Amino acid sequence: MASCPPSIRHRLDRLGVMLSALCAVHCVAGVVVVAVLGLGGGLLLAPEIHRYGLAAATLIAGLAIGLGTMRHRRRLPLLVATAGLSCMAVALFVGHGVEEAVLTVAGVFLVALGHLLNLRPA
Repeated sequence: MASCPPSIRHRLDRLGVMLSALCAVHCVAGVVVVAVLGLGGGLLLAPEIHRYGLAAATLIAGLAIGLGTMRHRRRLPLLVATAGLSCMAVALFVGHGVEEAVLTVAGVFLVALGHLLNLRPA
């Protein structure tokens, strides 16, 4: 797997950054829409969305950052992304609200940063 073409890894890293951005927008927009308008709480804040998002983030980060770590031997992207995935996982266990939003947004920021660090040339 270490011989995987950089273009595949780069695409996965870019997908990871995009997924992180979409997750952050969903989280912030969900809290705002529910708090301000009182609409869509059942759909926007459904736990399934967060579990599926965490599963997708873990899979993409595992592949992209794992391949990158094997190729460039830098651990920082892996450590940063792991911290972000951990924040996202903890967010699943706190109630809906500010704590969940803060943990999720911090987590997706760290995962996106891990992907960006992974894209940097050695």
